[in-house]
Amino acid sequence: MYVSRDAEGRIISLHQEATAEAQEAISPRDPEVMAFIGQGSELDHSDSSLIRVIEDLVDVLIQKNVLRLTDLPNAAQAKLLSRKSLRQRLSHSLDLLNDNDKGLL
Repeated sequence: MYVSRDAEGRIISLHQEATAEAQEAISPRDPEVMAFIGQGSELDHSDSSLIRVIEDLVDVLIQKNVLRLTDLPNAAQAKLLSRKSLRQRLSHSLDLLNDNDKGLL
């Protein structure tokens, strides 16, 4: 992918091939490109929210014995378990007062 920039260096257009105005090659996944096409913030946020919904849905289906984790492909199992583990670690690291604390008194 090739980009054209304005005088301040901001992307003003994207091209599949090099042109007279667009000589700079750039990855389609570059954060500047994503921001230019509007995927750098809204879509990422939406994807993150949807991923959490899907994770919760899988958890509910497993709890209700509608689905077994082993029904999923190995790669999906690994990703789900990895994210669950990461969420647990993060939730514990954000727990400023553990169960043994008496609070601020």
